[in-house]
Amino acid sequence: MPDQHSTLRARRRAQTQRAIQAHAIRLFSERGYDTTTMNDVAEAAGVSPMTVYRHFPTKEDLVLVDQVGALIAERIAASPADRPLVRRIGGALVDVAAALTGDGMAADREFLLVRLRLMISTPALRAKHLDNQYALQQAIVGALGDEAADPDTAFQAEAAASACLAALHTALVRWAADDGRSDLPHLIGTALMAVFGDDVVGRP
Repeated sequence: MPDQHSTLRARRRAQTQRAIQAHAIRLFSERGYDTTTMNDVAEAAGVSPMTVYRHFPTKEDLVLVDQVGALIAERIAASPADRPLVRRIGGALVDVAAALTGDGMAADREFLLVRLRLMISTPALRAKHLDNQYALQQAIVGALGDEAADPDTAFQAEAAASACLAALHTALVRWAADDGRSDLPHLIGTALMAVFGDDVVGRP
């Protein structure tokens, strides 16, 4: 029973977090990031300012917090260990992008696009985005588990992850500039191939 209660609480927490973030992104887009306050977000979401701060400790988090890192890590952890590391990471990046922007995902695709525009156009968010990139790099290395247990292997994994994430960032900026009209998984694959060669997004 305690497990069921914990699962229910976690689900409700996630739903509240998503609702608050959706209102925040809408307000930032309509009024501007700098002129929208945390209190404005709380009022729009129908919750107290304390609730907003509990889910999002900083204003930047309202834009930057997401579950993409967990999705990427899950796919890397499930990928065959005998595949080259950059193919495992690159494949995960392409697969997650396809899952978030594919057919039937119009709302998620638009939400991602609006967040990207905010990150690109807002100086405070661009600076904070670097912290998120580091956290995602560490999530990727963590997904490798014992494979990256020794320092030398972990260093190689961090380097591979950083290079893949740089390609991802370049693709995301291009996608945002295209107003989401281009195919994001294809852009990511193209960026990865520009760095690593044609085989990086090949099939096993």
